[in-house]
Amino acid sequence: MSDVFLVLAVLSALWGVVDAVLMAVALDRRGVRVNLLLFRLYFFRYLRQYKDATLAETGTVGPLYYSYIVAMCLALVFAVVGVAIRVR
Repeated sequence: MSDVFLVLAVLSALWGVVDAVLMAVALDRRGVRVNLLLFRLYFFRYLRQYKDATLAETGTVGPLYYSYIVAMCLALVFAVVGVAIRVR
């Protein structure tokens, strides 16, 4: 049973990675230079820039922002549950 939760955690993390790449593409379309070499280091800066750019354009935060947050929260919850079941 714990393997199911750990697989779900990995799938959620991959979902978050896809969202991060799509946010980088969206920022690049808006003229924000995204450094792919240091993407992991500057990711939270890019996340904030995506949120601010979409908020300024449409008045609401873009869907990729919330999708990333949900994916990472699910990955964390699934990983904790999977490890807790495995340890018990």
